[in-house]
Amino acid sequence: MKVVISYPPLNGKGHPTLGQNRQFQWFHHPSYIYPMVPASAATLLAKHDCEVIWNDAIAEEWEYPQYLRFMEETKPDLVAIETKTPTVKQYWRIIGELKEKLPDTIFVLMGDHVTALPEETMQNSVVDYALTGGDFDFLLLSLVDHIRYKTPLSSGIWYRENGQIKNTGKFELTGSLDALPIIDRDLTKWYLYGEKIYRRTPFTYTMAGRDCPWHRCTFCSWTTIFPTFRVRSVESVLDEIGMLIEKYHVREIFDDTGTFPRGGWLERFCQGMIERGYNKKILFSCNFRFDYINESIAKLMKQAGFRLMKMGLESANQSTLDRLDKGIQIADIENGCRIAKKAGLEVHLTIMVGYPWETRKDGERTLDLAKRLMVYGWADMLQATVAIGYPGTPLYQQAVENDWFRFDPKEYERFDMTEPVFKTPDMTPEEVMAICDNIYKLFLSPRYVARYIAGIRSWDDVKFIGRGVKAVIGHLRDFKRLPK
Repeated sequence: MKVVISYPPLNGKGHPTLGQNRQFQWFHHPSYIYPMVPASAATLLAKHDCEVIWNDAIAEEWEYPQYLRFMEETKPDLVAIETKTPTVKQYWRIIGELKEKLPDTIFVLMGDHVTALPEETMQNSVVDYALTGGDFDFLLLSLVDHIRYKTPLSSGIWYRENGQIKNTGKFELTGSLDALPIIDRDLTKWYLYGEKIYRRTPFTYTMAGRDCPWHRCTFCSWTTIFPTFRVRSVESVLDEIGMLIEKYHVREIFDDTGTFPRGGWLERFCQGMIERGYNKKILFSCNFRFDYINESIAKLMKQAGFRLMKMGLESANQSTLDRLDKGIQIADIENGCRIAKKAGLEVHLTIMVGYPWETRKDGERTLDLAKRLMVYGWADMLQATVAIGYPGTPLYQQAVENDWFRFDPKEYERFDMTEPVFKTPDMTPEEVMAICDNIYKLFLSPRYVARYIAGIRSWDDVKFIGRGVKAVIGHLRDFKRLPK
């Protein structure tokens, strides 16, 4: 069976960041983040005697006519596409066009938007199947085996039968992550992917768990597809790292689990990194939480080769953190930054502005906290986005109930980070975007620039700063555009 895992090219406002990303965004200077779960699906299907073709037309920057030619020449039996809210309507249309050219091909849509509203996708497109939940790998194998061998479908799959839309019930996250093969990097073209946060090359990703042990933040679309947290064994992750070092000579890894596992798992992982000597061969970074870090674990993580912790500041207003069910205090943010920096770890802040209850003063308070942390060296990098409530999240439901949206919430294409989606008490859309712009301008402060220049120790550092400059310039352009 010939299967294509595909990211069709998109028409829009720049380069789309879609796969493995919790918030969709158009970028002037793109990052292509390795879509780990679809890559796992490709690997799993290949292990089960499928002819699998990895087709990320976004990362390879194909034009649409090239994509159509590829599909017509390939004539796949099945095409699986991951989508998010701002892209779902484009993919409904694209699947319709492909179905006319390839009527015998089976088309599958998956992702957080499809999980939230599967019936909508079945009603508004000619797609054959919609997969719900985040285990695209397990579900695609179940679907392929159903087609090949008439085995029962797993729960969480929507389909058509005699003109009727049906489904197999609520998805279940019961598959053992250790049962999955290590991702075939060659099959899935790992060299296409990377971010500005890495210092060394070659650089790639791992994914130790799905997806976050907290899984309560009201804005996070991945809680829609991963409402429970599962992790791989420490040995499995270490073996994968060893393979990446030996086979691909990787020098830096970012683990894209929503929040890296903590507690005894993390301690065993760090000890394994040290015992196997990987801490001397690679830099390792991950997503983490401010309230999970303490002096002893920060010291151990540094010894194990950890470089950077990406952590969610979100807002400098405690009332906002409480409404988001973030589970942290403002004091945790500054304390976590200080602990990490004291241990020699770098800190990357993620920030959002434009919440429907926050005033201009609230937004400026967040800007001031970010400025203090960046200028005085308690944080090293940051990213800023406008707050968005995607379908399936509690924040989306609250926005519908409270009339917080600036436009019809069915205008999914406008959930694309080029404008605020929420009304705010006393800010215009332009003012919200200006705060995002000003947060990124913190990279240009003389004190911050001087500190980074003084920290140059190698050619890797010079190249890292060069990538960062390009990224900052791109982000400043990203937040200066509003639809007319």
